[in-house]
Amino acid sequence: MKIAMLGSRGVPASYSGFETYFEELGARLVERGHEVTVYCRAHHITYDQPTYRGMRLVKIPTIANKYLDTIVHSFLSSLHALTQGYDLALYVIAGNSLVTWIPRLAGQVTVLNVDGLDWKRAKWPGPAKAYIRFAERMAIRLPTAYLTDSRVVQTYYRDTYHSEPPYIPYGSEVPRVPPGDTLAKFGLEPRKYILFVGRLVPENCAHHLVEAFQGLDTDLKCVIVGDAPYAEKYIAQLKATDDRRVVFTGYQFGAAYHELGSNAAVFVETSGVGGTHPALLEAMSFGNCVIVHDTAENLETIEDAGLSYHGAAGAGPLRDVLARLLADPDLVADFRVRAAARAAAVYSWDAITDQYGTLFEDLLRRKPKNLEGHRPSSRR
Repeated sequence: MKIAMLGSRGVPASYSGFETYFEELGARLVERGHEVTVYCRAHHITYDQPTYRGMRLVKIPTIANKYLDTIVHSFLSSLHALTQGYDLALYVIAGNSLVTWIPRLAGQVTVLNVDGLDWKRAKWPGPAKAYIRFAERMAIRLPTAYLTDSRVVQTYYRDTYHSEPPYIPYGSEVPRVPPGDTLAKFGLEPRKYILFVGRLVPENCAHHLVEAFQGLDTDLKCVIVGDAPYAEKYIAQLKATDDRRVVFTGYQFGAAYHELGSNAAVFVETSGVGGTHPALLEAMSFGNCVIVHDTAENLETIEDAGLSYHGAAGAGPLRDVLARLLADPDLVADFRVRAAARAAAVYSWDAITDQYGTLFEDLLRRKPKNLEGHRPSSRR
């Protein structure tokens, strides 16, 4: 199959979960003999080679604006895809649903991973929320098919729109890395820090952890990995803490991220919105003891392999759970084993790639003849 991946910032992954999703899934599809092209945002991806892990990279410009960046890039990428002779185009984010019909004009099957319920995010003003809700409804109409990586989101679509998307989970496999230069750089010791990884935006609630940690009597450190564009005020508020035990590392990817994840004592997922959080799955794969904000999506991810706190109440309940863990090393060790076992059993990238391959082949087999169209084989 000739497969295009559209809607993310591109690869190599250097921002969020969907970039990692395209990198891990795309590389494995290449290993299975498929041709994979990933559309990248020219202002974000500075990698200067035409291919990465066997995937062809196409860099398309966009408008570097909080509200227009994604949809403009997806629109221009979709126009480019018309001429490329792809069999299938895989999109991410429900907000991109309104351009998923474009490759279908050339007979290409389009598939959309809707992610979580993005309109719940506090960062979006009223008009943007209205657009996202509309795009969510169009996700069941404009692409050939849509899917989700969350059972909770699957239920939402079934109950709200009477349409149930297929469920294929997100993967979690990551290499475990011994302590090294990254820990030394930030003054950290293995198993002597509590870890958060994510975009530093209000709805991801990193402030829950910073505030909870300040009330703990411990010699552990609190490590906040991440950053975010357009969130300068919130990030400044986080960094205003006078607790010297709190360490902000900025973005970390690749070996540095793997080293930080491999050696944490506890991982905390504070996000109050979204679907399946890749950083949480990867923390489980690292064998971290995990604590999550008690959203339905987070509880679905961990089942009995982690602990939760009442996120609506903020830092207080999280502090209580952290204190309980810090007082009971055996409990931490038990949840480390549970988390790793669940990640290995449920969230394997190889098994997930098999599921995508089966879905894609089935959709191509069932493609209506009137959508065959003319599929030019030229590449530009």
